[in-house]
Amino acid sequence: MTLKEGDKAPDFKLGGDDGKAHALGEFKGKYLVLYFYPRDDTPGCTIEAKGFTERIGEIKKLGADVVGISDDQYESHCRFRDKYGLKVLLLSDPMHKTIEAYGAWGNRGVFGVGTIRTTFVLGKDARILKIFEKVRPDGHPQEIIDFLKTI
Repeated sequence: MTLKEGDKAPDFKLGGDDGKAHALGEFKGKYLVLYFYPRDDTPGCTIEAKGFTERIGEIKKLGADVVGISDDQYESHCRFRDKYGLKVLLLSDPMHKTIEAYGAWGNRGVFGVGTIRTTFVLGKDARILKIFEKVRPDGHPQEIIDFLKTI
């Protein structure tokens, strides 16, 4: 199934770097920036996570939360968070069920099969407002802010 803008976002329940389980329903009534990324502590993923951290205040003022999902384990997320002082919630999907449900799992060319860098902006009703595919990490948080300002 390929998701498109306007679709209801697939539900999830995943463990976070805060040691708690998180589900889509807890974000109801807020916008949610749900970004899928390949691997903790790699160059592009670090740029993206640090960019969201630097802009988190502005994003929150626009009524949105930011959540990153990869198939890395909890311990990896914690090391990544602590190393860079990240302020976004990182969820672990080691079986990549949620990643697959959002269509963010597939062939990454020379990098093989894995998580494809993709971002979904979900509305307060958990419907998909915008899908950003083939995301470039540098400048992506500004892209999200620009979009949030239009809704």
